Amino acid sequence: MTPGIALFDTDIGRCGVAWGEYGLLGVQLPETNDAQTRARIQQKAPGAQETSPPADVQRACDAMARLLKGEKSDLSFIRVDMSHLPEFNRSVYDVARTIAPGETLTYGDIAVRLGDKLLSRSIGQALGQNPFPIVIPCHRVLAANGKTGGFSANGGVTTKFRMLAIEGATIAQKDEDSPMLFDPGLSIAPRRQRR
Repeated sequence: MTPGIALFDTDIGRCGVAWGEYGLLGVQLPETNDAQTRARIQQKAPGAQETSPPADVQRACDAMARLLKGEKSDLSFIRVDMSHLPEFNRSVYDVARTIAPGETLTYGDIAVRLGDKLLSRSIGQALGQNPFPIVIPCHRVLAANGKTGGFSANGGVTTKFRMLAIEGATIAQKDEDSPMLFDPGLSIAPRRQRR
């Protein structure tokens, strides 16, 4: 399969996708405009041409768009090519990919699952480098005590809150002044994933 890139519409804006022979090479959340989104997704697949996605990639785009509309959409069928990524990052992404929509884990939860509770900072760094947002749901990973942690996509934690709200994650207000739903000062009450 010839590597390619394409933009696709979602309820949070136009996202980008890059693919190759062994699955997706990257997913890009919306930037300020299509040109910036296109440039960012092109970095994940240097030399790839913009073209219509093959059927399996189109199915992946449709599933991501449904999820970002608030519909139940299982993304586990989407193949991602992580062969070019460090082994540690792949292990973090494997755990993050098990977090169901509307559920969250903390960096510490993932660290414990990987066998060393002191890995939280390294896990945060790996998630900040995630080339597959939406498919590898790094937005579902929070800091301790329900704090947001970082988010490297355009819009930062506001985008993270928006995605969590669309998925129905519980958002706890820190006081009775009822701040806006996507106020970065909010904390999210982790809804632990059932084992």
